Amino acid sequence: MKRRLWLLLAGLGILIAGGCTLAPEYSQPPAPVPAEWPQGDAYLPPAAEEEATMVPELSWQEFFADPRLRAVIGMALENNRDLRLAALNVEQARALYGVQRAELLPAVNVSAGGGKQRRSADLIGSGEQRTREQYSIDLGVAAWEIDFFGHLRSLKDQALQEYLATEEARRSVRIALIAEVAGAYLALAADRENMQLSASTLEAQQESYDLVHKLFSAGVATELDLRQAQIPVETARRNLALYTQQVAQDENALQLLAGRPVPQELLPENLAAIVPIQDIFPGMSSDVLLQRPDIVAAEHQLKGAHAFIGAARAAFFPRIALTAAIGTASDDLSGLFGSGTGTWSFTPQIVMPIFDARTWAAYRVSETEREIALARYERSIQTAFREVADALAQQGTIDEQLSAQQALTEAAAESYRLSRTRYEKGVDSYLAVLDSQRSLYTAQQGLIITRFSRLANLVTLYRVLGGGIL
Repeated sequence: MKRRLWLLLAGLGILIAGGCTLAPEYSQPPAPVPAEWPQGDAYLPPAAEEEATMVPELSWQEFFADPRLRAVIGMALENNRDLRLAALNVEQARALYGVQRAELLPAVNVSAGGGKQRRSADLIGSGEQRTREQYSIDLGVAAWEIDFFGHLRSLKDQALQEYLATEEARRSVRIALIAEVAGAYLALAADRENMQLSASTLEAQQESYDLVHKLFSAGVATELDLRQAQIPVETARRNLALYTQQVAQDENALQLLAGRPVPQELLPENLAAIVPIQDIFPGMSSDVLLQRPDIVAAEHQLKGAHAFIGAARAAFFPRIALTAAIGTASDDLSGLFGSGTGTWSFTPQIVMPIFDARTWAAYRVSETEREIALARYERSIQTAFREVADALAQQGTIDEQLSAQQALTEAAAESYRLSRTRYEKGVDSYLAVLDSQRSLYTAQQGLIITRFSRLANLVTLYRVLGGGIL
């Protein structure tokens, strides 16, 4: 009898392990964005794009060719606390999935008990002992739900999708961290170059001021010329202090991302010192967006919402629970395992729902959660398409901006040289020198910003396309 009981339980376990669910069949929703990327004057022609490399084909080590930048990114991947929290969240989701999956199997427990009871002489019959003993040991399962209609299986599937979504979220954090470190590194290089520009500008303006001061002392220049010459000096001093502060803050931000102090030898001197980043393009089809970790995570959330509907539907059907045990019992501790002391019990229970408003409310909640998950999934695709389109628009125009800014800087430098020569020969006032110098400094700053924008846009494009091989 004992053997038959356990064979029955094992058979039921196998049956439930291969059981069905009432969850609706899932099919991937169509992407609510155009099938191809935008085209027009702001975007590169297809022939130019084909000269670059697609993001999914690149590892981040290939994309970021600068060895010092790669070293800093490696430090961040090892030490960054946000990435560590994301990894711990994955471990937590995996453990929760294990807990939910274990609900499908019976929990086998051993229980042992014993006791003595002293009864009143008035309550016992003639010849009965006043002291009574009883001992027992039982092995069995208690209230194991037999999942005929997939209630537990649907919850297990939901937990699995939550785990997979968390894993994709960790991958998304990893890609974002790589891009954020690269962006901070480039910002530090740009600000250091601006600091160097401010220092050289201050030196040049101090020389000009000293010259005007000599002319003023000799009676050749006016006090107005002297005060006008002082303006760019003080402006350059302020800018130098400002960029010195900004460089220090950039270093602090980079150290926070890296999770530890970054050695000075790994920091960039300027933008020109950084090995160029690999040119990339997204391909012709926008389907590449479906590989982005945040979109994959949103789809797992949508699949989990489908599974939750299955659990809500199963609540309308009967729930069957089983309690079974085998053991031994005796009125003497030493006789627990003697002949004729074996016991067993088999107690199935079925609960048939008739009316419970909470069940209908839970089902409506599950349907609404699926619609919410679908809206989030579609929204994430639309947001990703917009991010990529914006990055492509900048990629298609940044080289022209850089070329124009370079020509503007050269023209401003020549204008400054000519206006200074005219002033030194007494042909023009110092106001023209001041104006041309201000234009040159602005153009030089604009050139640094444009070069930074070109590199930063490649990093952005890498991130919004979902990164490459991690």
